Amino acid sequence: MDAKVKQWIEEGRDPRSANWQAGLESLMDVFGPYLEPGKLTPIQLLAEDHASVFQEVLEVIDLSPNLQAAFLPPPVANRINPPESAEELQRIETNKPSFKILIARHEGELRILCAEISPQATKPGVDIFQSGALLGTYDYTDRDICLSNLNKILRAHIWQKEKWRPADYKRYTLHWFERIIDLQKGTVPVEKEFSFFHTPSLIKTNRIEAIFILIFEALRKRADSPDESFKEKMAAIGGITDGNQRTARLDELAEKMILQLLTVMKDCELVDFKSFTDKENKQFNQEFDRTVRKISGQLAPT
Repeated sequence: MDAKVKQWIEEGRDPRSANWQAGLESLMDVFGPYLEPGKLTPIQLLAEDHASVFQEVLEVIDLSPNLQAAFLPPPVANRINPPESAEELQRIETNKPSFKILIARHEGELRILCAEISPQATKPGVDIFQSGALLGTYDYTDRDICLSNLNKILRAHIWQKEKWRPADYKRYTLHWFERIIDLQKGTVPVEKEFSFFHTPSLIKTNRIEAIFILIFEALRKRADSPDESFKEKMAAIGGITDGNQRTARLDELAEKMILQLLTVMKDCELVDFKSFTDKENKQFNQEFDRTVRKISGQLAPT
């Protein structure tokens, strides 16, 4: 990293921005193994008051599927500060709780974004760096305005520029749906032309299949990283010795989970079920049954 900073400075970059970007890159190298591409991830377990800030950001942020994004609460963010001589990068007093977002785009030349979104920031805003240079800076006197403009900044400077693959559309759409499940709000932002739920042709499907593809992906991911409640349910089913009875219980659990997510879609007004044609209603029932079998098969012990 020292060699990189030296090269940047020799190329005429401001030593302050060069060193600050190098420090941010080092942090993202450390955080990287714990981050899921395209998803904002807290760096540590959040205290209740810190979790509320994270929820605020989760409700407004929209990331393309291959970005690395870390949410830094005060215990981490307070220890990460730009050079004192870089007055334009000073956004919060040192004795105030800092909340930072770091986002890195690795395609082409690495680009990194650092946002200070603390409720107590004197100058909330966003700074973008590349090749040791400060590419852009956005200063706000009002934090809410900063948050409301965050996606415009992301789209302009940090979103994935390369052509998206079908897997990218799936990941992007799934992360949007996960935020809706977490927040129970249908107002979570999404770029519909990149969401296969809104534009099924992106993955060569139709709107009924898209509903159940999204549900299947969400439940498969939950099964891969189960919470304690889910583990307990699976342990109880795993203790059933009769094969037919065990399969019936798995089908019952799969059906219940699917219905829960369909309820989220209904309550958050993501799907207008009343608009389905007779043909779509028939397909809906077929896809429901097929997805029950697929989820049940995923859950079945090997």
